[in-house]
Amino acid sequence: MIDTSSIIKKLEKRLTTLSSDIKVQNIGIVEKNSDGIVVASGLSQSFMGEEVYFEKGERGVILNLDEDQASIILLSQGENIKEGDIVKRRSKLLSILASEDLKGRVINPLGEPLDGKPMVQKGESMPLERIAPGVVEREPVSTPLKTGIKAIDSMIPIGRGQRELIIGDRGLGKTAIAIDAILNQKSSKSTGKEVICIYVAISQKQSTVAQIIEKLKEKSAFSYTIVVAANAPDPAALQYLAPYAGVAIGEYFMKKGQDVLIVYDDLTKHAWAYRQISLVLGRPAGREAYSGDIFYLHSRLLERAVKLNKKNGGGSITALPIIETQANDISAYIPTNVISITDGQIYLQPDLFNIGVRPAINVGSSVSRVGGAAQTQAMKSIAGKLRLELAQYRELAVFAQFGSELDEATLSQIEQGKRLTEILKQPQYEPLSEPFEILSIWVVTNGFTSDIPVESIAKFEREYHEYVKNRNPKIIEAISSGEKISEATIKQLQKTTSEFKKIFTA
Repeated sequence: MIDTSSIIKKLEKRLTTLSSDIKVQNIGIVEKNSDGIVVASGLSQSFMGEEVYFEKGERGVILNLDEDQASIILLSQGENIKEGDIVKRRSKLLSILASEDLKGRVINPLGEPLDGKPMVQKGESMPLERIAPGVVEREPVSTPLKTGIKAIDSMIPIGRGQRELIIGDRGLGKTAIAIDAILNQKSSKSTGKEVICIYVAISQKQSTVAQIIEKLKEKSAFSYTIVVAANAPDPAALQYLAPYAGVAIGEYFMKKGQDVLIVYDDLTKHAWAYRQISLVLGRPAGREAYSGDIFYLHSRLLERAVKLNKKNGGGSITALPIIETQANDISAYIPTNVISITDGQIYLQPDLFNIGVRPAINVGSSVSRVGGAAQTQAMKSIAGKLRLELAQYRELAVFAQFGSELDEATLSQIEQGKRLTEILKQPQYEPLSEPFEILSIWVVTNGFTSDIPVESIAKFEREYHEYVKNRNPKIIEAISSGEKISEATIKQLQKTTSEFKKIFTA
């Protein structure tokens, strides 16, 4: 007879010793791999933007979810992935490791080094996709971010936490403006509040990115700059992720109370990469073959540029997105989308570029919707009538072309406009500190150059800066404070300028 009681006791003992640490993992099976997109089944518990990995080491991100399938964009070429391969979830959003060690580095959107140096091992994992800070976490833009470009700082000022679009045709100097803005942040190190700069290259030629890096090193700006590059040969997935990786790194520094300047070069190519991905995913094509969520693509990116209030650390991200237009058409789909999201635009015009006005900024079509509040009192006091005088000159110059007889006052306005246009010209990679920007604008708007030949204005400006710096440095100190220029300083300026002019014209 079987002793059932002893069997039961043995079973009870066995059950009590069994481990309950059972791991359940949701895995999928690859059904299709084509054009950088993998379709997998079985990932029923996955979510959009989740990182996954394959058994042979490749990584991907879920970008489409159907009832029984998930579409995954590959973060590498993925030639080794075959039908039937296993794909596993990571149960987290795609992230990038951010730390102070990234300064002076060149990386791809996955955080992998492109500069031959070791990969950053320590830091905080920052998700590439994140909801932008809410209204209660923000504060109005009130601090200037000086670019060192006279035309911008005087008439289209940018504040920390602003999103200012740089727009124009190819080859007009859009990148040059952005790089000059990065170079000018070198002065922020001496003030005690360093501006961290992030340059995001999207589908750029590798030679172009190499030139920019070399220039940053040459100008001693690379130590506070991070370059995130998804170059032209890279998969569309990396080009799509590049700006989100850049802003994720920026958020790491912003959380620490620091100010960040980020350049997206450019969002037109970013939209092209996303269009390519969307078409391969089989999403319905809308206007210009873009998918319906193209507006959300850039709005969720640019909304992460913000000025946080003191309760949340007081840091900021200032965004300079670049848009390349075709045939000067700013009414195209992508340009109008981005214009509607940003806080203003710097518009570069081919006609100005072709006649030698560089930077070729059309002041009439450019605007800064919030930067005026962040402009220093010193700059505001001398730049007030600059935009008006330039606008009047542009109108009068049209009439002057027809050769009609003009009165003395009109001729005088035209001559003054020529000198204003000349003083706003600026060589590439030579940003000016604000005191010298103010000196240049002040000397022209106050009529000291009315009898100086237009072709001599550039020489006059260079020598004038040196003269004031050497002969009366107290003027530079007074202007550097940012406060409204006092009457005493103006008198000193008038005296010093008159002395210099006698020497220059002798």
